Amino acid sequence: MARASRRVVPTFFRLPSRARTPQHRAGLKLSVKSDYAARAVLSLARRHHAGKPTRIEDIATENGLPANYLVQILIELKSRQIVRSVRGKEGGYHLARPPAQVTLADVIECVHGALFEPPALADGQCPPELREAWSRLKVAVETEARRINFQILLEAAGERDRMFYI
Repeated sequence: MARASRRVVPTFFRLPSRARTPQHRAGLKLSVKSDYAARAVLSLARRHHAGKPTRIEDIATENGLPANYLVQILIELKSRQIVRSVRGKEGGYHLARPPAQVTLADVIECVHGALFEPPALADGQCPPELREAWSRLKVAVETEARRINFQILLEAAGERDRMFYI
């Protein structure tokens, strides 16, 4: 009888576990800032069809984010033309482009810099075969982050909301 195969998940895709011992470190990490920025952009993408700006307080409350920190993030997103701001009593923020034209890579690069930059790529002492592996991984991460746009995320949420269970 054949044994069922177990799917092996690379370390950098695993979620951190409280049960890990100190010698086990979490995989690749992005900053909390990039997570907050993606949440804010997703909130604005949900409201994009309305055409009205969204107040910072509403985005912060919806996502459980500190409003003061969110202001700084939105300023950075604005500098890269991902969001636009509207002043005044009815002011706030909205996406500068349709959700399909804003990728996860755009957001992460705005607040975090390079998506994945292994130091080995610039190290002449790194063996060429390892440098090639790091380079392939970098391309894979960047390709996937550029493929995921906020329209795809909205559609995924819509599919999840339409599912029902018996």
